[in-house]
Amino acid sequence: REAESFKEQGNAYYAKKDYNEAYNYYTKAIDTCPNNASYYGNRAATLMMLGRFREALGDAQQSVRLDDTFVRGHLREGKCHLSLGNAMAASRCFQRVLELDHKNTQAQQELKNASTVLEYEKIAEVDFEKRDFRKVVFCMDRALEFAPACHRFKILKAECLALLGRYPEAQSVASDILRMDSTNADALYVRGLCLYYEDCIEKAVQFFVQALRMAPDHEKACLACRNAKALKAKKEDGNKAFKEGNYKLAYELYTEALGIDPNNIKTNAKLYCNRGTVNSKLRKLEEAIDDCTNAVKLDDTYIKAYLRRAQCYMDTEQYEDAVRDYEKVYQTEKTKEHKQLLKNAQVELKKSKRKDYYKILGVDKNASEDEIKKAYRKRALMHHPDRHSGASAEVQKEEEKKFKEVGEAFTILSDPKKKARYDSGQDLEEDGLNMGEFDANNIFKAFFGGPGGFSFEASGPGNFFFQFG
Repeated sequence: REAESFKEQGNAYYAKKDYNEAYNYYTKAIDTCPNNASYYGNRAATLMMLGRFREALGDAQQSVRLDDTFVRGHLREGKCHLSLGNAMAASRCFQRVLELDHKNTQAQQELKNASTVLEYEKIAEVDFEKRDFRKVVFCMDRALEFAPACHRFKILKAECLALLGRYPEAQSVASDILRMDSTNADALYVRGLCLYYEDCIEKAVQFFVQALRMAPDHEKACLACRNAKALKAKKEDGNKAFKEGNYKLAYELYTEALGIDPNNIKTNAKLYCNRGTVNSKLRKLEEAIDDCTNAVKLDDTYIKAYLRRAQCYMDTEQYEDAVRDYEKVYQTEKTKEHKQLLKNAQVELKKSKRKDYYKILGVDKNASEDEIKKAYRKRALMHHPDRHSGASAEVQKEEEKKFKEVGEAFTILSDPKKKARYDSGQDLEEDGLNMGEFDANNIFKAFFGGPGGFSFEASGPGNFFFQFG
């Protein structure tokens, strides 16, 4: 009678959803009368409401051991198995209920739910092998609707989230499990995996080592730990060689590091950028651009790779590409330095679309006044129309064009003010210099100091001399 009284009080608290008090009174009933199946069944139901499915499973199993015909006991055992992710064991429990009561609709529905979970498990296993991690996450989310306390499903979901680069979500799932079970090797492995993929390799190794301490045969943790240590060592060796100026060795070490784990996107992005820096030091600029491109493909937020590639574009006079990269950088980080880099690239792009007067005269951008005069003398005589009077109309037209360009170039580069405006990328026509009305002959006459007409006369086959009239 005392045990029944405790049970009735437990029922009252259960009805009021005060499950902790209900648990206390059902425990008193069990302590008073330990061989009553319904007391264990009721406490199992209470523990299920508290989310303590593993403890609830023990009570449900005890209830059917005491009374194998206890339908609600088998139902609760099945629900606990299903909630914990053991769909096969759950199915057996629900089938036992149907043996005792073939019309039991709850058992019929729960049996379907268990079959659904088993199907999602199979699909997830196949998709994991195919590396279709999004599909695995989807399957695990569906399975967890029926098995909310299954650590195995949560771990698999977390691992796939990590492999998809969704590290905060993966860490959250693993951390939740570790709060409940700090010795869970799988959760420790996933926590380490997130850190490893976020390029926190030293911390990652600590978690892998801890996982292996809990489960020495944990294959994934063992492989990840080995890869992490190898990657850290190669990267550090590469950095050391680079600092010492041994660029060839640094290149080899970064290349070896890139072959260790293709799945480690963030670390590999840094390795590609580092190798790009090495290539730029070796003046292999196109290879450097390719490396930086690989880096931003892996991590499109990697500012350092965009800056390195942009500089290589500048060095190879690919100014439009440089402007595009600097714009990306400035949109992400609006600093004075990035603004200036973008402005410089835009000026060089604008300059590249104008005539290159230095190239026309065949002189360096730092050429002296005398060098510019000598270059003009040589090019003006080379392209003067009179020198090509016997050539075809097409050749005459081309030489006349070059003669005019040489005159334009000399006009700008021989005048310090115009040269300064040209070098700074300013539009000369906006400054009042209209090259459309430019007369190259006047420049030619002024330069050579002739009083009037002039002509080229042949002094022999293929030889000409200049003569003023």
